[in-house]
Amino acid sequence: MTEVAILGVGLIGGSLALSLKKNENIHITGFDVMEDNLRMALSLGVIDRGTTQLADAVARADFIFLCAPVGKLYELISFLRYTPLKEGAVISDTGSTKVSVMQLSDGFQQRGVYFIGGHPMAGSHKSGVEASHDRLFENAYYVLAPGKDTPEDIVSRMKELLRPTKAKVVVMDAAKHDEVVGAISHFPHIIAASLVNQVASYEDESGWYRSLAAGGFRDITRIASSNPKMWRDILLNNRPVMKKLAEDWKHTLDKISSLIEKADGDGIERFFSEARRFRDGLPEKQKGALSSYFDLYTDVPDHPGIIGKITTLLGEHEISITNIRILETREDILGVLRISFRNLEDAEKAAGVIKAAGYNVYQRE
Repeated sequence: MTEVAILGVGLIGGSLALSLKKNENIHITGFDVMEDNLRMALSLGVIDRGTTQLADAVARADFIFLCAPVGKLYELISFLRYTPLKEGAVISDTGSTKVSVMQLSDGFQQRGVYFIGGHPMAGSHKSGVEASHDRLFENAYYVLAPGKDTPEDIVSRMKELLRPTKAKVVVMDAAKHDEVVGAISHFPHIIAASLVNQVASYEDESGWYRSLAAGGFRDITRIASSNPKMWRDILLNNRPVMKKLAEDWKHTLDKISSLIEKADGDGIERFFSEARRFRDGLPEKQKGALSSYFDLYTDVPDHPGIIGKITTLLGEHEISITNIRILETREDILGVLRISFRNLEDAEKAAGVIKAAGYNVYQRE
């Protein structure tokens, strides 16, 4: 029996536990500071055993996963550094920055313990162990960032352990990981928050900014609603990359600003054409660093009971929805009703059901 300790039983830790438990030879011990959270995890079958004692959770573990926010990883790693661990144990984390974590992990190998940085690039719009599900990582990239001296067989053991997640496990250098994820995940949060703050600063001039921003603006800035403390910790742990990206962004803004000032229509068109070309070449059905929304838009007649009719229709086909909303501002969006789903399969199944009922369905590219 392979013993796995999950330190932090939330959405990520819980989903990882459920995935690994597909292997009947794996026993999961969950650690959390909240007893209620452990009781919930046990009742849902997420873990096999729960404890609020960290030393007890890791004492017999073959694999230890640190499923905590980036800001808490230092505390966990520091504790494990002076805690008796099983010889040959493999420690990994699930944080979205890797260089700082790998620097903290120095010294474990001298004790016959190995540390492999990890980053499952999947998430959800919900949080907590109750939102855990065993398909969260399916088809998502799961990055492993082993230390330079980590034996290949140890990396192979980790890959084999993660097989039930059905994730695309890849090995990357920690620094390269932080550069790439910084650009496609961390920095977009800065851009979204900056754009929201800029528009909010105009609110005193006119209430129309808030009213008209309810549509597409809200969609493209959705990540600005992310947890502020979490993003504080992530950005502070990836400072060199963030600084370079900010400088590059200033250069890009200066470029388009200059084109506008010069009334350079051809240059402006090339600016948007280059962006469109790259964006349209991105994989459509692949999970990335940012959580995807799986939305359908549909035209429905404006009469009482129509929303209930559609939700009942989806319920009869056992299709779960995560959100539903009537759109008032719909620039560049077809359809008055937006329905959100947890995954692509549910969205595609729902599209077929709604079309069969005689309604037009659209998906945003």
